[in-house]
Amino acid sequence: MKHLIVVILLAGVLFSCGSSKHKSKRYTHKSKTEHVQRKHQPSKAVVEHKDTPAETQETVVPKRINSIEDYVAVYSGIAIEEMRFYNIPASITLAQGILESGSGRGRLAVEANNHFGIKCHDWTGARIYHDDDKNQECFRKYVDAKYSFRDHSLFLTERSRYANLFHLDVHDYKGWAKGLRAAGYATDRKYPEKLIALIERYQLYKYDSEVTGKSFQTVAKNRDIHFVRKGDTLYSISRRYNLSVKELQQINGLTDNTISVGQELYVTPL
Repeated sequence: MKHLIVVILLAGVLFSCGSSKHKSKRYTHKSKTEHVQRKHQPSKAVVEHKDTPAETQETVVPKRINSIEDYVAVYSGIAIEEMRFYNIPASITLAQGILESGSGRGRLAVEANNHFGIKCHDWTGARIYHDDDKNQECFRKYVDAKYSFRDHSLFLTERSRYANLFHLDVHDYKGWAKGLRAAGYATDRKYPEKLIALIERYQLYKYDSEVTGKSFQTVAKNRDIHFVRKGDTLYSISRRYNLSVKELQQINGLTDNTISVGQELYVTPL
């Protein structure tokens, strides 16, 4: 009988130890797994900052614009920054933005942060479809309006047809306005006049002066430019602008009568 009691007690002890060891092993395995998961999972902040494509980031909702003055107040800083980087007059950028975006209240500006009506072309980012020359054309959609302004700068600087613009003085907003139309930026014949009217009415030229450090009053008055077309001669151009051929040559530093199609000629003296 004593032997039977001893055997039962030993069996109970062995069973208890085995059960305790099994539980301990399961708990250890679970803890190790949780540790590995925490170690290799990047934080949410890291994923958003490094791995999320710009076009899938949270879109910046445009500020409410009620007037052209509001538009200038909100976006003049961006236009100034673009002028510093790309030498495009801030006055021209702002005037184009106002005209192209309906003062920031057009659908493309409100829903896509697109202020210059830039279409998709080779764009791989987000997009929006909007009726323009054709129905439901593809336009670029930006997470922030500042990227629209940057694309506008790149659009002008990277296309050879706008190269002549960058030979103009940055204070010559009239020359820039006329040059954009001549280079094919817009089909509207009144496009230069509309830009000039906006620049002068809202004194947008003061933002050009902010970049160059020259007050508008001390800058030589803006000079009108004629873009030479097929069939033009110095004589015909001089007659058109009430100048003599000699005056036209002196204004433009010409030593003879040779001109070429697309050439820019100043037609007002300094």
